Amino acid sequence: MSHKIIAIHQPNFLPWLGFFYKMTKSDIFVFLDNVQFSKNSYQNRVKIKSPQGAIWLTVPVLHNFGQLTKDVKINNKELWREKHLKTFEMNYKRAAYFKPFFELLQEIYFKKEWELLVDFNTELISHISKFLGIKTETIRASSLNVSGKSTDLLINIVKELNGSIYLSGKGGTNYQDEEKFKNNGIELRYSDFKHPTYPQLWGEFIEGLSIVDLLFNCGEKSLGYLK
Repeated sequence: MSHKIIAIHQPNFLPWLGFFYKMTKSDIFVFLDNVQFSKNSYQNRVKIKSPQGAIWLTVPVLHNFGQLTKDVKINNKELWREKHLKTFEMNYKRAAYFKPFFELLQEIYFKKEWELLVDFNTELISHISKFLGIKTETIRASSLNVSGKSTDLLINIVKELNGSIYLSGKGGTNYQDEEKFKNNGIELRYSDFKHPTYPQLWGEFIEGLSIVDLLFNCGEKSLGYLK
């Protein structure tokens, strides 16, 4: 019997390396978009590197407390797309692989006037995965017939997808009910991601930045560093 590995994560904005590593280690990667959105989490902002060190890059959102991730709208009254691209250019134009990756970002940013944050984030993730050569199947939790909260929701998603292994991020130890997985016949594994060191601009190496930092600096060699 084949063991199907399921990983589940909020559809973050230009996520860090560990997110894509988890993707490479799973058979199906689920975007958890049917849970409450938390503003100024990694769902609408991420750190990139500048000559002054790490800086935040934020997608402005219009959001009501308690709103689900899949319903959160982007605030298009702000010229955030122009601002982001200018920020990438300012901080990465000297990077070895600036041009091809910048063109890809430009294309996605201006593909249309993005209304929902989840659509924009998943579009970025899927193009970056393709760029990296990751072939993992992805699906949105909201498209599955599942309900439940916290650990129960995760278990129901894994079951719905006929998974036998749930691959969690390391942070999951803080809030997951490990016994429940066992009782449901699901093996719980934690990601063994170790942050690689790769060539970066601007001095001392900084961990935990957006995947864009790796891609601008390492281009098609990025997957090697990731794995």
